[in-house]
Amino acid sequence: MSELRKDPILERWVIISTERQKRPQDFFLQEPPKNTGGFCPFCEGNEDKTPNEVYSVRRNGSAPDKPGWSLRTVPNRFPVLTVEGEMGREGVGIFDRMNGIGAHEVIIESPDHKDTLSSLSTSQFTDLLCAYRERIADLKRDSRLKYVLIFKNHGFAAGASLEHSHSQLIALPIIPKQVSEELDGCKKHFELKERCIYCDIIRQERDQKERVVSENDHFIALAPFAPISPFETWILPKAHHCSYEHAPDDLLESLARLFSDTLKRLDKVLGCQPYNFILHSSPFGMEDLDHFHWHFEIMPKLTKTAGFEWGSGFYINPTPPEEAAAILREAKI
Repeated sequence: MSELRKDPILERWVIISTERQKRPQDFFLQEPPKNTGGFCPFCEGNEDKTPNEVYSVRRNGSAPDKPGWSLRTVPNRFPVLTVEGEMGREGVGIFDRMNGIGAHEVIIESPDHKDTLSSLSTSQFTDLLCAYRERIADLKRDSRLKYVLIFKNHGFAAGASLEHSHSQLIALPIIPKQVSEELDGCKKHFELKERCIYCDIIRQERDQKERVVSENDHFIALAPFAPISPFETWILPKAHHCSYEHAPDDLLESLARLFSDTLKRLDKVLGCQPYNFILHSSPFGMEDLDHFHWHFEIMPKLTKTAGFEWGSGFYINPTPPEEAAAILREAKI
């Protein structure tokens, strides 16, 4: 029998549809896109085809915006929001508007067009995680900005417009509604129990073990109790930390190892399918919260959101998280 599960943070309901239960081979798995061999502005040697870099990792002393890099961060050529200008917030009758102030950057994860995030070395993956941290810390200096969203769209079905492996950040002048709802849900739990709900989740999942995918000394990967997508996986620091930009290098190296391990397990089980991931971290000015816990959420693109989901706010997931975690846990990588 199918069951309804409630997310304890967002209070969002999910239908775990065991009537239509699916294992990895039951999904309509898409073939990974083939390398077309066409021009790519993100490949090494094409630095003049992107805006000037704002951050890079260069191990041979090469000049900015020239070959010799292992990671580059550049402004998006077609930005959702831009740094230049004034906020210009005003009322228009009963409505509110403001200018599109913010930032939109692309983090090019490797100079090699054939690389994927799961194929990067631990050193390269650590550099990427450090880049996220440094860009958040830099953008925090702009008093107009309230939040930075780090995300990755891997594969065309997940929203990637270019094949070359990259992730993105968008800095916003307001705190997104979903972030506010998550903060509110965490705060409710803390006011009731005086404990961080994510710390409670980690404690319970480590005790029960049925939804744990893997862990190391500092991080844990698990399937959430009420996932909105099949094989959704969260990666959380075991110790309480609310602000990603305060993570030290050694912690990010540990994260790189577990993050890479998790992506390899997903690739092994699902066959390199499209996915999205999002970094959840505290907003600017809220860097010392006892009730919030930064983490990454990885969502493979295996199902489609249709009329029922849009109309009801419920999500239908045909794979119980306990089964998904077991399959990932047992994957030989």
